Amino acid sequence: MSADSWAPLSPAERAVAIEVLTQGPVSRSEIARKLNLSAGSLTRLTKPLIEAGLLVEGVAPAQTPATSRQGRPSQPLDIVADSRHFAGFKITADTVYGVVTTLKSDIVAHRALPLATRAPDAVAALLHEMTDGFARDFPRLAGVGVGIGGHVRDRADVVDSPFLGWTDVPFAALLERRVGLPVVAENDVAALVEAEAWFGAGRGLDRFAVLTIGAGIGYGLVIGGRLVPSAEHGRGIGRHWIINPHGPLTPDGTRGSAVALLAIPSIRYQVRAATGRDHGYDEILALAAAGDPPAARVIDEAAHALGTVVAQIANFAMPQKILLAGEGVGLVDVAGPAIHAAIRANRHPLADPIDLETKISDFNDWARGAAVLAIRTLVLGGPVDRP
Repeated sequence: MSADSWAPLSPAERAVAIEVLTQGPVSRSEIARKLNLSAGSLTRLTKPLIEAGLLVEGVAPAQTPATSRQGRPSQPLDIVADSRHFAGFKITADTVYGVVTTLKSDIVAHRALPLATRAPDAVAALLHEMTDGFARDFPRLAGVGVGIGGHVRDRADVVDSPFLGWTDVPFAALLERRVGLPVVAENDVAALVEAEAWFGAGRGLDRFAVLTIGAGIGYGLVIGGRLVPSAEHGRGIGRHWIINPHGPLTPDGTRGSAVALLAIPSIRYQVRAATGRDHGYDEILALAAAGDPPAARVIDEAAHALGTVVAQIANFAMPQKILLAGEGVGLVDVAGPAIHAAIRANRHPLADPIDLETKISDFNDWARGAAVLAIRTLVLGGPVDRP
């Protein structure tokens, strides 16, 4: 293993690297305790990681007379964050958002370009152009992650992407041939969930759930620090998540489904059907806050639906925290009381309180999720958590 070319990590090396990556700087004694390793075994495992430039020994804390008598304190280990950079991309129906992150997932550059056509070759060419631009500024660019709104098999072949009109497109291989770097593709919600589990709201939690609201509805569950695999990822789970069987029928979801009630296009469709005018999502939220009857009715139904979904997740998955993310979570600011009333109505009165966190995610956050996926898969050799 060299500083310029990392060999695949062994399972034991990977466990050490993940611990330092997600918790560092962290002492050797803490790593040994968590991973049940002897001091000698930990030294053997960390030596090649330090030589490769992946880990670095930090500065030991200042000694006091008491600690001096106890011997030399353990130097903490940390990831060399800027030893490699990773590109992450989020593909929407009309724009590609790209970021560059460090090994610790900090965004150090970002760019967005319009998507003139959704043809796979053309999209790959656009990502190639953006990757080349990133590589000029970050010559140690080590890999690429791509988040796509669709079902992705083996982090390589897009089986179904309704937003892009793709079927069985081997997009990772297509892009890899162009950029000359390892490429990983994944469902965008799954990538976002893994990023939050590693570096965000779910860091250090054993059970953690993410619910996203935007162009569609996304859901992911982390147990034991790993995303629970599901064949439904990217296949429109929200279309069949029935909240109110007598609820609205929209073009993109079953009657009364989470998508029909909560997705931004559905909310806009309902208000347009009631008023005959087209309104943006933020405008609808403002109208509802001001008491406009059609907007207020639609937003109230959406709030009840969101509270019901959150309660159902808490009832059955029992996560330590639920993160609400996506460009649609401004709903919480406008209709918070109605959301929490629906949560209470669907929970046992003695149930534990829900730790509910809200994060308005822009598309750079989604692109960061794809970069984190590349870090996990390409650097650490993480297993593919897909069926």
